[in-house]
Amino acid sequence: MSPADPADRPDDPRAPDLTAELATLLVEALNLETAPDAIDPDAPLYGDGLGLDSIDILEVALAVSSRYGFQLRSDDERNEQIFASLRSLAAHVARHRSH
Repeated sequence: MSPADPADRPDDPRAPDLTAELATLLVEALNLETAPDAIDPDAPLYGDGLGLDSIDILEVALAVSSRYGFQLRSDDERNEQIFASLRSLAAHVARHRSH
């Protein structure tokens, strides 16, 4: 990546640090046997990607809410987009986190 790449800027939702931090959060919250750096940031979190189910997503939502200081609601109509991939989750967290 070149310095002009927006993913190199810490305030960008694609920032590698936030994506890596969320990968670690996923592994810890769900006790996954996958290494955080083995999670493809663009792979689906549901189904064929990481294979999470709705209970897993609820656990992730609680962990994200606790760590980043904002509520992820189960009735949010954007949840399918928010939890589509690790990268989309990172973008949402970057826009809404309070700390």
